[in-house]
Formats: sequence, structure tokens, C-alpha cells
Amino acid sequence: MDWQISRRKISLEKTLVMAILNITPDSFSDGGKFFSLDEALKQAEKFIEEGADILDIGGESTRPNSARVSAEEEIRRVVPVIEAITKRFDIAISIDTSKSETAEKAVEAGAEIINDISGLLFDEKVGEVAAKYKTGLVLMHLRGDFETMHKQTPVEDILSEVSEGFRQSIEKAKSFGVAENQIAFDIGIGFSKTFEQNLELLGKLDKLVREFPSFPMLVGVSRKSFIGKILGDAPADKRLQGSLASAAVAVWNGARILRVHDVKETLETIKVVEAIKKQL
Repeated sequence: MDWQISRRKISLEKTLVMAILNITPDSFSDGGKFFSLDEALKQAEKFIEEGADILDIGGESTRPNSARVSAEEEIRRVVPVIEAITKRFDIAISIDTSKSETAEKAVEAGAEIINDISGLLFDEKVGEVAAKYKTGLVLMHLRGDFETMHKQTPVEDILSEVSEGFRQSIEKAKSFGVAENQIAFDIGIGFSKTFEQNLELLGKLDKLVREFPSFPMLVGVSRKSFIGKILGDAPADKRLQGSLASAAVAVWNGARILRVHDVKETLETIKVVEAIKKQL
């Protein structure tokens, strides 16, 4: 299986590592660390040296109780970083946005993937941008809108809910002309799910992988709050081992892309899991 993005096809024979680069003052784990262009470039270079396959650049925090920023502000944050990275390095860049205006400016600056946490719920014209530029398109599952996505009443059957959400997102993406080989799914760990449902989705990911065999599954568990809860309320910067354990389960159950803060450690984890799986 290959993933078609704007200017290349990415092989999915091995699990891909998508490194998180937040150009925000308030993201839950690294807010403010890479807010300047110089710091962002240093971190991008570090990720690339460690072996990242994709850089996922975001200009708006989606943590609980975060405030929405305008498209203009989001563009101001991310476009200079994308342009600078594109000039210096040959690596696939993903723009983490749910706004079509930001998506288009980011793609024009050099991004090849649009990572939409809303699965085209917040701004369906993101699908139009993806079709126009033939970008990769990550469709994540959540419920509600930006202000309520972390406050949803739990559904009874989370697997069926995520499956139905994926089907609706595919239909919407295809209506704009997005091809199947451009699309990846994200189960949306931490968004509109309970603590137990996050664990269930990880543990039963293989069922969704079998249900949607044509679409690579992306999983983002790195440093998330469910890990902190398991580890006795550990803060975000003390969740590495839990993040790696969760990543290992995700890869074992069929994830093809991991969205992470810790590239080197995650790549080593993937190598071990994939070596074991080859002997099955």
C-alpha cells in the first residue's frame, strides 16, 4: 500500500512516524517551545535527523479548553515555518488544521498533507482543497464542534461510532473528488471519548483496520492524558514509557502511521514490534 500525497507516494510497508511540531503558545505538551522560527527549524532538523517520515505542523491547540484562533493568525504562525523547512529539507510536511483557508495557504507554501481533526465536520471545504492540490488527507473521528468536542456525552458503542464517522467522512471527501489513495484515518484518541473508550479503541484497532483495509490508520497517543491517568497523574513530560507502550499496541494492531513527540524512541519501538510480527 502507498499513500498518495501532493508530490510523492509514501510507502506504507513500514510504519511511518509523523513528528509533531506545534507553532502555538498553548499546546498541552510543548506549547511555546517552538513558537519562534529559529526554534521551530531546530526542532524540525532534530526530528529529521532522528528519522521522521513526516512533519506535522500545527498553529492551533486542540487541547481541552483551548481557544480557537482565526485563520489569519494560524496562517501567520505556520506558513513561514513551512516555507523555511521546504527550502532546507526534502521531507513530507503535513498541516494540522481544520480550516480550508489555512490548508490552502499551507499547501501553497509546501505542505503535502492536510491533517483535519474534524474529518471535514468543521469546514468541509478542506476536502475541496485536498482534491484541488491532490494532497494526502487525514480524516480524524470526533463528535461535536471545536468548543464541544471534549464535552460530548459518551456513546455506548465506540467502535460502531468511529466506523460510521469514517464512512461519513469518506463520502464527503469523495464528493469533492478526493481519491481513496489520498485518504488516511485517525481514530481520534482523546477526542469525544472516555478514558475506557480510548483504551478500547487501541485494543481493538485491528477490527477497524480489517473493516477499512484500503485506508492507512493513523494513531496519535503520544503523551496524552489517558496515559497520565494510568501512570498516577504523570505530567505530559513524564509519559514517554506509556506513550511507547501505547504505540507498540497500535502498531501490533495494524496502525501504519504514528503521530508522536519522541521520534527516536518511537522508531526503536516500531522496529522491535515489526521484527516480532514478521515471525508470525
